Amino acid sequence: MAKYAGAEQTIIVLVSLLVALIPTTIGALLSAIGIAGMDRLVQRNVLAMSGRAVEAAGDVSTLLLDKTGTITFGNRQAAEFLTVGQVTEADLANAAQLSSLADETPEGRSIVVLAKEKYDLRERAQGELTHATWIEFTAQTRMSGVDLDEKDGVHSTRKGAAAAVANWVKENGGETDNELDVAVERISNLGGTPLVVAEKKGSAPARVLGVIYLKDVVKPGIRERFAEMRAMGIKTVMITGDNPLTAAAIAEEAGVDDYLAEATPEDKMALIKKEQEGGRLVAMTGDGTNDAPALAQADVGVAMNTGTSAAKEAGNMVDLDSNPTKLIEIVEIGKQLLITRGALTTFSIANDVAKYFAIIPAMFAVVYPGLGKLNIMHLHSPMSAITSAIIFNALIIIGLIPLALRGVQYKPSSSQSLLRRNLGIYGVGGLILPFVGIKAIDLIVQFIPGLH
Repeated sequence: MAKYAGAEQTIIVLVSLLVALIPTTIGALLSAIGIAGMDRLVQRNVLAMSGRAVEAAGDVSTLLLDKTGTITFGNRQAAEFLTVGQVTEADLANAAQLSSLADETPEGRSIVVLAKEKYDLRERAQGELTHATWIEFTAQTRMSGVDLDEKDGVHSTRKGAAAAVANWVKENGGETDNELDVAVERISNLGGTPLVVAEKKGSAPARVLGVIYLKDVVKPGIRERFAEMRAMGIKTVMITGDNPLTAAAIAEEAGVDDYLAEATPEDKMALIKKEQEGGRLVAMTGDGTNDAPALAQADVGVAMNTGTSAAKEAGNMVDLDSNPTKLIEIVEIGKQLLITRGALTTFSIANDVAKYFAIIPAMFAVVYPGLGKLNIMHLHSPMSAITSAIIFNALIIIGLIPLALRGVQYKPSSSQSLLRRNLGIYGVGGLILPFVGIKAIDLIVQFIPGLH
């Protein structure tokens, strides 16, 4: 026998007190909540490298989203050729097609097709140009093209971002004028992407030929999704290689909070560090080797399955479908996990408070008769009160397992709204349910011999 405050209690009663009054409810369900969150990601073909990554997704307060494929459809199509100076549209189309022969992106293919259909240019094969040196696009140069070895020297053609191509022209003895700026600004203000085309023949200075107008379409419903993110206190930032005017137009249409234009891998890294210095958790997607440092720096880095090994090793999640839009769903799953944990924690604490009114009076009413006033449930006897509380404690854990696995219903809202909801539903519910449940069990167990 053990003694406490003059009241003799058996070891069984003391263990019962310990089991019933410590937060066993949430302790038993934490694993189920975490496993359920991982399972919801797997159902969406996302592999999380650790449970911590799923939890971090719920605490994310800044989302870095690539424009192409996430905010827009990503299949930009060439719609028009805008010439500069005395250049003819056919010459511009021919140079644009030539610079795009090695470009296997949807944008590159659309340029070749537009040049063929609109100007009846023969679609040449990349293999025909055996004397060509192909210049691949990189995030640093932000342009691509081809160098052809001809009798009168090297004929170079470049296609890419306006600033990058303009610098290339100036570096090669050429000049740009206001006409180019007007064409670029016109396309940018329409939300399109301007690709400037330039060439250099032999020893002659480089010159700008014109601009390709690439149309891009914002995905329907994306503005509403971002509004939901904003309601949850999450800042959305669009990352794009487009110029600031195009980025601003797309950002306004999509409803993002901020944007980073003409972004390089270094710019992404700097932005992530800046957000993290402000106490925010950052999530982003990526697929290339250039994205690896930023993915490693981000709190939630989702690598595309079609991406490079470096990107997949740097991130803490891998999307098997390679769908950048899924980042929003990942954050929502993480939020639901935290909401579920918060709701059940609130319920557990309130539930344990209510059980005090069943066990404490039953244990010490003999020594302190005044505690009998706390027996507001009018339980049959001290032993039946303790038994009822233990049985209820076991049943409530079993009853809450489906909720832990399914998760509390996700509704985008602020942290204040979530707190009020938890206190109103799970706090009040956690106080009331034990009174009803323990009393109901007491009415049954009082007929069991030995519990009088």
